[in-house]
Formats: sequence, structure tokens, C-alpha cells
Amino acid sequence: MKTILLSTAYLPNIAYLSHVLTYQEVYIEQYEHFIKQTYRNRCELFSSNGKQTLSIPLIKQADKELIKDKRISYAEDWQKQHWRAITSAYKNSPYFEYFEDDLKPFYETQYEFLLEYNTALLHTILHIIRIKKTLQFTSQYESNPIHYLDLRDANNIPTPNNYNYYQVFAHKYGFIKNLSCLDSLFHIGLETREICTIKF
Repeated sequence: MKTILLSTAYLPNIAYLSHVLTYQEVYIEQYEHFIKQTYRNRCELFSSNGKQTLSIPLIKQADKELIKDKRISYAEDWQKQHWRAITSAYKNSPYFEYFEDDLKPFYETQYEFLLEYNTALLHTILHIIRIKKTLQFTSQYESNPIHYLDLRDANNIPTPNNYNYYQVFAHKYGFIKNLSCLDSLFHIGLETREICTIKF
């Protein structure tokens, strides 16, 4: 099967990015009901205090909302908080200064919809690592799709085996796998492509 179905993800982890790079056709689900406390609006960094979770606040309009309709809340200045956390975690990593100008605008410009924001970020990440990939969107919800490899559930996304790289705070906590792809981008730059093409 050459086509994969994924949910949207905020600064996706290595497992997610690996599948985006591996499959010829990538579809992003836009008709599922939003699921709380998932990678759809969360990511994990490696800070001086260990693993740190960042979460994009969302506006609740109904009990069941389609992911394409989920709006981002700016009641609090989460963008400034997230960028401060990213800078604190990675300012001393080898490649932070190379990529910060590509990513900082996402913490200065307000996007209305989560799906739009996540997709624009993912396109930027793919551009940074010099990967050309067309991202497509579902036209309806299918509970059991037969034409895709369905990995909309984050728990079902396999992680590449046996990869390791330098991390600034590894001396305190050891190597932490499968963080946001920002972790590998800032630590090993374009070599991120290599760890994302390891066979599963």
C-alpha cells in the first residue's frame, strides 16, 4: 500500500514525519471529530527539565467538532510562550540559528484554524529538509478505509528502529526518542531525513 492516512499534528514527532516521507501519497484527515489531549494540538520537546509538552489552546464551539473546523484560541499569548520554550530548549543546539527564521513567523502570525496552522508548519518542515511532498485532504470520513494505511491513531504509528543522535540535555536524562521533529532538526539538521527513512 502506497497511500497513508494521518490526522493533523502540531510539530509532528519522528514517527509521524517518517511516514510522511516514506509513503508516496499522504492524506490528512479533515472530517474526524477532534480528539482531546493528542498530538493534533500537542508536541513534545526536550528541555533542561526533561520532556516538555506544548499545547495549542482551542476554542470550544460544540461537543463534537470536525477537525477542519477547530479554531485556535488567542485568549492567552501561547505563541510567545511556545516560542520561548522552543528557544530555551534548543538555543544551544547546533542548528537552531539556521532554522529559527523559518519557524519564528508561526509564533508571530495568527492562524484561525488548527488544521491550516499545522499544515503550513508541516510544509515548512518539509521545505527545510528539502523534501517535495504533496499533502492531500480527505473529502469525507471513513471509519475503516480500504484504500489507505490508516494511522490516524497516534498509538498505531510505528517508530523507526535504532536511531540515535546528539541531544543537548542527554547527559542529564539520556537519549529521548520520538520527540517533535524540531528536536532532530535543531540537533542534526538535514540528517533528520536519514533517521526518517529507516525501515520499520
